[in-house]
Amino acid sequence: MKDKKTKLNIPENKVFEKIEKKIYPRGRTFEGIVKKKFHKRVVIEFERMIYVKKYERYTKSRTRIHARLPESMEKEINVGDLIKVQECRPLSKMIHFIVIKKIKSISEVK
Repeated sequence: MKDKKTKLNIPENKVFEKIEKKIYPRGRTFEGIVKKKFHKRVVIEFERMIYVKKYERYTKSRTRIHARLPESMEKEINVGDLIKVQECRPLSKMIHFIVIKKIKSISEVK
């Protein structure tokens, strides 16, 4: 039985190396502020508006997302920075996103 290998046309700068496998970003993208930073992981938070049908008004809601922080970007991203994350395959129980790029630093956000 032969293994069928599919080749994806994804640019090399969009592929992030893991220890034994590659991570391909795909799906939804979000921008948010880094609230917590851990080893190889960050927590970002952003606000969104949710429509409440009963009252015919909108309410603000905060969403927190856990994202994988690549080792190449670990030194340049700090708490308070505005970053962009993109969906990828599930990497753990909580982590389903990966950090793509840093948009603004903490001094530029304020």
